[in-house]
Amino acid sequence: MLGLARAYFHETDYVILDEPSASLDPITEDRIFEQLYRLSEGKSATTISHRLSNTTLVNRILVLEDGRIIEEGSHFDLLRKNGKYARMFKLQANRYQ
Repeated sequence: MLGLARAYFHETDYVILDEPSASLDPITEDRIFEQLYRLSEGKSATTISHRLSNTTLVNRILVLEDGRIIEEGSHFDLLRKNGKYARMFKLQANRYQ
């Protein structure tokens, strides 16, 4: 949480967050990400996340495998490509149904 507070209040042009919601409940996680996206307007931000529901609002997603970028695009672009991102997203989404 300290890292999130720094991201909110520190004046910077670039923010990097690694699994910022790992220990949060789903409601708090949703609120945090909505605020992060609003606060990062006009800035560059990188968020590393294994929870793919957090990727639906971002401009650009990079999918890594073995340290290499294998897919790149927006959430909807990657779903249309029906590659690894789409398979992982659908797998996680099915757990919520």
